[in-house]
Amino acid sequence: VAIVEYQNKLKLEYNPSLESVITVMISIVIGTVTLTGSFIAFGKLQGIVKGQPILLPIRNIFNSFLFILIIISIIWLTINPSNQYVLYYCVAFCLLLGILLVIPIGGADMPVVVALLNSYSGIAAAATGFVLHNNMLIIAGSLVGASGLILTRIMTRAMNRSLVNVMFGGFGIKEESNSIHQIKETKPIKSASALDVSMMLEYAQSIIIVPGYGLAVAQAQHQLRELSDILKSNGSSVKYAIHPVAGRMPGHMNVLLAEANVPYEELKDLDEINGEFQRTDIVLVIGANDVTNPAAKNNSSSPIYGMPVLNVDQAQSVIILKRSMASGFSGIENDLFHLEKTFMLFGDAKNSIEEIIREIKTL
Repeated sequence: VAIVEYQNKLKLEYNPSLESVITVMISIVIGTVTLTGSFIAFGKLQGIVKGQPILLPIRNIFNSFLFILIIISIIWLTINPSNQYVLYYCVAFCLLLGILLVIPIGGADMPVVVALLNSYSGIAAAATGFVLHNNMLIIAGSLVGASGLILTRIMTRAMNRSLVNVMFGGFGIKEESNSIHQIKETKPIKSASALDVSMMLEYAQSIIIVPGYGLAVAQAQHQLRELSDILKSNGSSVKYAIHPVAGRMPGHMNVLLAEANVPYEELKDLDEINGEFQRTDIVLVIGANDVTNPAAKNNSSSPIYGMPVLNVDQAQSVIILKRSMASGFSGIENDLFHLEKTFMLFGDAKNSIEEIIREIKTL
């Protein structure tokens, strides 16, 4: 839109005003960076692009060089607006910058990136509103941009990291410590059947459910709600522990559970629920990985050390529904899988929950 408007201004005015050129260029720069950045984020979330950080040599220096070229292009266009080759060069620089800004960021940080790109899109829309003299677009873009920035701040605080660290830290690229590999080798996992899990849940008085991206992939939220209703009818207390960065975008788990009409009062955030795990009989983890990893608290050499996580390891027993032993998007082994109290039920979450429901009904 901004490029078309720029062309129109050149036709109507041989030398557009400085204000018009700057407004158009802000819209073009932010919108173009957001476009390619969003494509890379989508690719990482869909597994098309490698989820772990792709760290290119001297990437920060090259990004700084691109940014300087973009600034020079904008200045050049304010001096000579009719030079359209400079405009096209600027667009190309912005397209490349959007790719290079997002590709070094690991999949575990994608919720923050999605929130930030959402903010960028709002700012681009507001700038386009100034270009078109459209007050409604300015207001809507400003609201989206502001809400995106606020959400980004909330997400980074939930991860105990700064935005600069997320954007430039290459989170998840460090190798795991030898101790984690040793745990994996010396402590085999405990597998459980649907019958085993159903019997454990049947006699549990307090249950906390921890949903993650695996729940979204399997689209098992309705089956989970049915299981929860059965457990509550048996007299069990059921709550849902929602980590701020669970899933692949901000509020992912909240939306997913709301779709299944899970009562809102049963959803508890990290600060509210963390003190209850030590008094809980069973924690049922469905497709959540990094947000339950005790290495964030216990292993100072872990890349996620210091990140607030759910205290799942403090419960009496832990049941994990997972497709395989694959690590999360951070690429880090989860120590929780190897605890004596942890039982693994492998398979598609939807099928596993349906099988658990059938077994409970036969007890």
